[in-house]
Amino acid sequence: MRLVSLTRKSSWSLSAKSLSACSVGVLLCVGLGFGQGDSKARAKGVRDLAKQGAGAIPQIIPYISDPDSGVRLEAVKAIVQLDTQNSLDPLVKATSDNLPEIQIRATEGLVNFYVPGYAQTGLTSSVKKFGTSIKSRFTDTNDQVVDSYIQVRPEIIQALGKLARGGGSMESRAGAARALGILRGRAALPDLIQAIKSSDTEVNYEGLIALQKIRDTSAGPEIVFRLRDPVEKVQIAAIETTGLLENRAALNQLRDAMDRSKSAKVRKAALTAMAMMPDQNIRSVFLYHLEEKDEGMRVASLEGLARMRAASDLGTFKKAFDDEKKPAGRMAAAFGLVTHGQVEMTEFTPLRYLVNQLNSAGYRGVALAYLNEVARDSAVRQAIYQDFQQSPPKDEKVGLAQVLGASGDRDSLSVLQTLSKDPDPDVDKEALRALQSIRARI
Repeated sequence: MRLVSLTRKSSWSLSAKSLSACSVGVLLCVGLGFGQGDSKARAKGVRDLAKQGAGAIPQIIPYISDPDSGVRLEAVKAIVQLDTQNSLDPLVKATSDNLPEIQIRATEGLVNFYVPGYAQTGLTSSVKKFGTSIKSRFTDTNDQVVDSYIQVRPEIIQALGKLARGGGSMESRAGAARALGILRGRAALPDLIQAIKSSDTEVNYEGLIALQKIRDTSAGPEIVFRLRDPVEKVQIAAIETTGLLENRAALNQLRDAMDRSKSAKVRKAALTAMAMMPDQNIRSVFLYHLEEKDEGMRVASLEGLARMRAASDLGTFKKAFDDEKKPAGRMAAAFGLVTHGQVEMTEFTPLRYLVNQLNSAGYRGVALAYLNEVARDSAVRQAIYQDFQQSPPKDEKVGLAQVLGASGDRDSLSVLQTLSKDPDPDVDKEALRALQSIRARI
């Protein structure tokens, strides 16, 4: 690359401001020309540097301050692509850029460091021309979250919180809210609460989902006003979040939402949220909806009664377990039976039925949720340990490792240590993750 003399009297000469912007990369800036009309050359230079690998990050960093937004964008894309520890500081800085696309790409790069592959599946992954098409990406499933033992740098959470509260566009704010959920950014809770006061559907939705993942119950009272949101997607997210955060003070609002709504989805979400924090005052509600034709309402009612743990309901669960024809209903009944002490792992027992569903692609997630809850009981964990001695299928071993990672205790460590030596790499990986989670928790 030919360097241009600093003494050359032409439009290619560098000003003091340009030199400052170039900083570490001054020679490269000189070579490309930092004057008006040279932005394409500088952008190409950034792309060329990226091809050299992670060692070129220090040379790319100055271009995050380039006066041309296109050059800054190329610099951020390059740093995200290279993805090393040295990418984090410049990406934190880039979240403050005034261009929404740069804010979004910087956000994705920060998440990608902790969740490898996120940048390839994030909001900009399939966007060729940035614009309104970015909105369609928010319809994707948002179920990612880092393991509880992962510690995210505080300045990253702070930067993302600032962006969620007041980014350059609603898309960048929504993207930052989603990132905070994935990274369990509890320190940004005030920012997320402020974000869900937005007039934008996606910002509100992503903020509520983030609160679900962070699980700080203090946020419960702050979202009650969204329980009547006119947008069904946001209303359902607010209802689900209220249940997960166990805001018992909102039980009347949840019941009101269920009684008033004509939407089957809203009614089911409200009853399910109520079931997460059962109260004797709403026991009659669960009993009434046990007779519903809608399977979702029956399932929610069984879950609510299960968590009340009334011995008088044992017959109700046995009848449902025998009579329900669809897996969702039988699983809810099995959950109720296990919470009432039926923890045997022999064939056709309720706990065995739940564990078997770990082998089902369609019901694996539901089974995991139920098992995560019941495995907080040491008697259930002891029964699960026995299952490992029977050489269960791979999906079962992986699922049970995940369950122990979420709900296990010291007694789970030796079982997981043995499982971590499993010849199947997927089983080995999940057992090691579970060990890390438990050790961080205890």
